[in-house]
Amino acid sequence: MIISKKPVRSLTAILIGLISSVAMANPVEDTTHVKTETASHTEQVAHETANHETEAHTEKHEALSPKEKINEHIQHHLADSYDFTLYSDEEAGTHVGFPLPVILIDDGLKVFSASAFHHGETVANVDGAYYKLVHNKIYKTDAEGTLELDHHGHPTNEMPLNFSITKNVFSLLITSLLLFLMFTALARTYKKGPNNLPTGFSRVLEPLVLFVRDEIARPNIGEKKYKKFMPFLLTVFFLIWLLNLIGLTPLGINVTGNIAVTFCLAFVTLIITNFSANKDYWGHIFWMPGVPAPMKIILAPIEVLGIFTKPFSLMIRLFANITAGHAVMMGLLAIIFLFKNLLGTGGSIGVSLALTTFISLIELLVAFLQAFIFTMMSSLFIGMAVQEHDHHDDHH
Repeated sequence: MIISKKPVRSLTAILIGLISSVAMANPVEDTTHVKTETASHTEQVAHETANHETEAHTEKHEALSPKEKINEHIQHHLADSYDFTLYSDEEAGTHVGFPLPVILIDDGLKVFSASAFHHGETVANVDGAYYKLVHNKIYKTDAEGTLELDHHGHPTNEMPLNFSITKNVFSLLITSLLLFLMFTALARTYKKGPNNLPTGFSRVLEPLVLFVRDEIARPNIGEKKYKKFMPFLLTVFFLIWLLNLIGLTPLGINVTGNIAVTFCLAFVTLIITNFSANKDYWGHIFWMPGVPAPMKIILAPIEVLGIFTKPFSLMIRLFANITAGHAVMMGLLAIIFLFKNLLGTGGSIGVSLALTTFISLIELLVAFLQAFIFTMMSSLFIGMAVQEHDHHDDHH
């Protein structure tokens, strides 16, 4: 068996594109240095303001019911963030985890640690510029952290250009690196000879590559043209699958449950499908053969709309299924707190772990199934665009 080098090149392109955003993390000067010339009075005011906001946030959080607290934690888990929080102690107000680099362009490049925000509780002072983190968005503000709000209660402060390494970006970088290493090792094996047997983890990877080729690409695209699209299909299959698996770890990562990520994946499918389409494909969309002329006029707008609804369905299906899975798992974990009085500590933990373990096994299947469905549907759309149609006379 010979595997094209194109999958490796495709994965390399993804990796380079992602790493380009990290290149800015090495500035010439240390912009995390807080200027010592800042007036002590200003620092005292900012500190008192931050303490006041922290106390208000704590009081508001404590006033929430257990159900509202659980919903808040689930929303926090599903959202992207600038740090990994492994454990939080509400009573002590401490968080255990590690921050990620914040990269902003605001009158120059500014790179600093997300720990400067203290989980949104304080104002970050970077070279005399002040930034505040509100609902995972960074706003420019003053030393007191003043925010201008609209009538909906949303901040209207200016936002700097943000190229930060968030949880989702960090996960994409790690996943891309893993894919690059796996496919490079497999390609190196076949480069030595077409009949060489893979070794190590490549033995596990080879059947999966053959599965994508023989069960997805060949049947849906056709024997003549499937090789051209194998790099994309292999990349999207393994990327989604690994991201889904990483999302099941305790790190709280929800990459494929982010609508922006699924939009980009579906958009790439849209671009590849339509730029690879032949004249038969466009002819069936704008002037369907074998159909009366009045019906052609009616069907054309519907077919044009279908160009966009197909990738839209890909985007929503992946996003909704992964998000729902994470929400269900978090909800089952919440049984420990909701039924503590009814079942006791041991009983609630036992019930929660039993249900969570069962759902986790299902999520392992869903992780593979969603990658398979996305790749399968993408190959179907591509196959419809590139296949040659047999035309019949209109009178036949």
